[in-house]
Amino acid sequence: MRRFAAPAGIAPLNKPVVVSEETLAEPVVVADVAPAAVKPGAGPAYIVLTGISVSHFLNDTMQSLIASVYPILKDTYALDFAQIGMITLAFQFTASLLQPVVGHYTDKKAQPYSLSIGMASTFFGLLLLAVAHQYLVILAAAALVGLGSAVFHPESARIARLASGGRYGFAQSVFQLGGSFGTSMGPVLAALIVVPFGQGSIAWFSSIAFLAILILWRIGRWYAPQITTKKTMPLHAHPGGPSSRRVAVALLVLVALLFSKQLYVSSLSSYYIFYLIDRFGVSTQAAQIYLFIFLAANAVGAFLGGPLGDRFGRKIVIWISILGALPFTLALPYVGLVGSAVLSVFIGLIISSTTSSIIVFAQELVPHRFGMISGVFFGVAFGIGGLGAAVLGKLADHTSIEFVYQVCSYLPAIGLLAVFLPKLPRPVR
Repeated sequence: MRRFAAPAGIAPLNKPVVVSEETLAEPVVVADVAPAAVKPGAGPAYIVLTGISVSHFLNDTMQSLIASVYPILKDTYALDFAQIGMITLAFQFTASLLQPVVGHYTDKKAQPYSLSIGMASTFFGLLLLAVAHQYLVILAAAALVGLGSAVFHPESARIARLASGGRYGFAQSVFQLGGSFGTSMGPVLAALIVVPFGQGSIAWFSSIAFLAILILWRIGRWYAPQITTKKTMPLHAHPGGPSSRRVAVALLVLVALLFSKQLYVSSLSSYYIFYLIDRFGVSTQAAQIYLFIFLAANAVGAFLGGPLGDRFGRKIVIWISILGALPFTLALPYVGLVGSAVLSVFIGLIISSTTSSIIVFAQELVPHRFGMISGVFFGVAFGIGGLGAAVLGKLADHTSIEFVYQVCSYLPAIGLLAVFLPKLPRPVR
């Protein structure tokens, strides 16, 4: 035993402080983020959450332009649905391959300024898309925008968690709100700017990318001091948590659930305009407004899902959000134009509320691997959705776009797999 006396000039303690040799030898756990930044009682860092959400809004606004200009590209270059699906695949595939890699790397060594650097890829991708006159160049431009997404999402999701103050679902929803609202703005901006002024007007949106670079650089300056040195040591599972086998099964289930959700949303994002034009004879601009209605409902649902998961449990929200959309998706192919608009609102509100709960659930299954998990779920699951969009395009060429929506209407039934998700211990508050 060692006894420590009080320093000179300081009154002695009532009792001596006794520290055993075993205590001195115990390892000290250093968290991967600054404790003050995640202390639940401190509350969320709202300025940082707002900044990262606005950046997500700008990022996904630019990304959604790709799908929104599909009718222009299809008419200008005589593309078929399979080629349209390949553009979606080029964008999603880049992000799918690189996001888990980026997340795994930043788990080991955080890169606070990588967000602004990655946004530069989107900047150049938009400029290239504006001047592209060959199909391969269009694919390359889409891949560059996907590369920006690959760098942006894993580290920005980590920043949202870091600034959450312990309200992880709420922070993830604020982050998702920006992205979902940005996605919904793409069709509107395309209808107001790209359709009247042509493909070259896409270059105007590079100014949005430049603004995002400035915001992300400032967020990087806040993020850098929050990073603390990690020490490599074994992580011990929560005594009430699931086994490693159940964790692996749960992660596969979560990927399948997010895939079903993302594939359905991707089918509407990529082909809903063509569906409305073919079935109801609406104009391209009117169809883009209807797509905006669906995507705006997605944005609202994405925001609501996280706080509901914090309040009632993420597994319940996952159950309700995916299976709850099934009756509406089954009815969508058989209603009129107004009915399609109304049902798309219900579908968007319900099905998008699951994203935040799925991602936070996965992060809690694999603690201290937030970047990799975010990369897997933003990248792999969304990339599989892009591959599915390409397959759906091929199916539409051989059958019809209406048949594609009849097939996709059954996708939310995959939500039944949620029965295999484990019950996680409630966080201490």
